[in-house]
Amino acid sequence: MNRAPFGTTHAGSEVDRLTIGDGTLTANILTLGATLQDLRLSGVPHSLTLGGDDIAAYQGPMAYFGAIVGPVANRITHASAVIDGQRHHFAANEAGNTLHGGPTGTHALIWEPVEQTETSATLRLSLPDGLGGFPGRRIVLASFAILPGAVLQLHLSATTDLPTWMNLANHSYWNLDGTETTEGHRLQIDADRYLPVDAALLPTGVAEVEGTAYDFGTPRPVGAGQPNRYDNTICLSDARLPMRKVARLTGASGLAMTVETTEPGLQIYDGIRIDTAPFTGHSGRPYIAQSGFAIEAQGWPDALNHKDFPSIRLDPGETYEQITRWRFERPEA
Repeated sequence: MNRAPFGTTHAGSEVDRLTIGDGTLTANILTLGATLQDLRLSGVPHSLTLGGDDIAAYQGPMAYFGAIVGPVANRITHASAVIDGQRHHFAANEAGNTLHGGPTGTHALIWEPVEQTETSATLRLSLPDGLGGFPGRRIVLASFAILPGAVLQLHLSATTDLPTWMNLANHSYWNLDGTETTEGHRLQIDADRYLPVDAALLPTGVAEVEGTAYDFGTPRPVGAGQPNRYDNTICLSDARLPMRKVARLTGASGLAMTVETTEPGLQIYDGIRIDTAPFTGHSGRPYIAQSGFAIEAQGWPDALNHKDFPSIRLDPGETYEQITRWRFERPEA
């Protein structure tokens, strides 16, 4: 197995880096957070995703970079929700709300590698009942695979022994040009609705994209230098569906990434708050605002507190499953 030490956390836990690849696409995955730390396409002289080589950075300003965030990704109003008549209180880590599962979310935990081949790796995480306030002993699996045609696939699954909520997401930041910012990147998404947000970035309802900056029916500039700010969910469907193409991000260089997923939503974030100093990234310099653009396949945020949103409830005997693929194409292809 291609597995090497990456570093030691502040708490003394050892973190390894797993490498998988097929000669065309190569991915590095950390056992901390099941994190996509680096992704390389042959013939391209830079990483396609933001990341670094210092374990301390991943416990600081890079905490979410490339990680699996959960057990409930995105924001939860007032760090609280009710299931079967019982209110659960979660750790509040952003303006009185819960973001990405709180401080003990899946991004901050050590996952156990359970299987690895040249082109695939599966990691396992056991979440005890009550961790972060979430009910149920949950078993989570993250399976990464390099597929033919320069495709990275992520298969997430989870089970529970008590009624709970599950909404996982990969939180990678993409920069297809390897430049200091994402200036020149364009995004296209097949969707006609989005979730407006309030000052705390919590959804306030559902709105049509027509006539707004969230209409990505044709490619729209989203990189640095654009006047619009993005930290919203684009509504793809009202339920999880079979795998389908949902989005395409294209760099100024012409390198493109097509996103396919089973999920009903895509959280898009322009990275305006990125600042990793003093930690450096793959480029050898700290990442600054809008160094990368996040496209996170997931359920709709705060669905625990919105009965009209697609449910993220997970019951005993059920299996949560998400599959997302990223397909990369060079300009000349």
